[in-house]
Amino acid sequence: MTQNIPVKTTSFYAIGLSYLKADAEMRGKFSLDEKAKENLLQQAKNEGVESLIVTSTCNRTEIYGFAQHPFQLIKLLCDNSQGTVEDFQKVAYVYKSREAITHLFRVGTGLDSQILGDFEIIAQIKSSFSQSKAVGLANTYMERLVNAVIQASKRVKNETEISSGATSVSFASVQYIFKTVPDISEKNILLFGTGKIGRNTCENLVKHTKHDQITLINRTKDKAERLAKKLNVVVKDYIDLQVEIQKADVLVVATGAQNPTVDKTILNLKRPLLILDLSIPKNVNENVQDIEGVTLVHMDHLSQITDETLENRKKFIPQAEEINEEIINEFITWTKGRKYAPTIHALKAKLNAIKEKEMQTHRKKMANFDEEQVDLISDKIIQKITNHFANHLKDENTSVDESVDWIQRVFQL
Repeated sequence: MTQNIPVKTTSFYAIGLSYLKADAEMRGKFSLDEKAKENLLQQAKNEGVESLIVTSTCNRTEIYGFAQHPFQLIKLLCDNSQGTVEDFQKVAYVYKSREAITHLFRVGTGLDSQILGDFEIIAQIKSSFSQSKAVGLANTYMERLVNAVIQASKRVKNETEISSGATSVSFASVQYIFKTVPDISEKNILLFGTGKIGRNTCENLVKHTKHDQITLINRTKDKAERLAKKLNVVVKDYIDLQVEIQKADVLVVATGAQNPTVDKTILNLKRPLLILDLSIPKNVNENVQDIEGVTLVHMDHLSQITDETLENRKKFIPQAEEINEEIINEFITWTKGRKYAPTIHALKAKLNAIKEKEMQTHRKKMANFDEEQVDLISDKIIQKITNHFANHLKDENTSVDESVDWIQRVFQL
């Protein structure tokens, strides 16, 4: 007699941390650069993970994937970042099944963004999925789920005004500069770093200040030159950073470095300096505040700047949540159908086999056996029986796994 070995089932999880509970320093510990992401995906593949995507932005680092226990995913994150399991337990979250799906929808539609309605994350989710697919870590479930989130994101953007008005970290930083620096058009602004937030900030500054007092420095000069050409601003070499800081009234730091690139040792100031650090991990050492005249503002503070635009956006949260709920329900229906469809097909085949056997018996026994009529009636009965089972399995209160198991055992499928 063969013994049935129970197959360990996997569940869909979302694990990670975000600006909601983790400060910039903690987010910095768990942030993953491209190399770390690649290593994480490779490790997941080696450990037999079926499907997984990983996102890491300045506001959050998250893994969505299948595991027998969420610790498998937590370990992947800790193994490939500077964060520890103890750190994770303090600030992170773990969602399972429908909760995990709902969380991904909230993230993808800007409802969980640091600035409500900021849709930049959806591009990250698309990119993360492509990365996973390239290494064979994107199954049908994940593909369908990501496409459903993209669909929800488009609908929320088009059908609501949750992303109306200009507001983002880069816009908030420009607003902050205008509010705190008098006579801005006569002041020197130095932008160090051309990451996405840096580029957006530079564009906003040019758009709203219309002056030529903006200087751009980047470690890779050609990147800075491309942006400078587009926006008509001055570019200086990385080697000139210290000299240019001395001339600046405002320094915006938006580099992608993993360690601080600006500290008090390079500041030899002749005038007051406002420093905006728009980087995760932080790229400006707190020690700059030891120098008189220096004001340091980090991105987390800028994200708290709420204005009428943000207040107005909140009105559209219920509408966005309705769109999400509709598409989530469609996705759940699809996942249930995917689970029970093979069982319904097998049940139908089993009932047809029983019908065929009975018809063979009656063909031999009855001389005037009306095969056509019996066939027609039997098919209708079989269809009605399978419909009853299908409707039971479709019901949202049904435990699909238990019911499928029961049907398979009763009908010996």
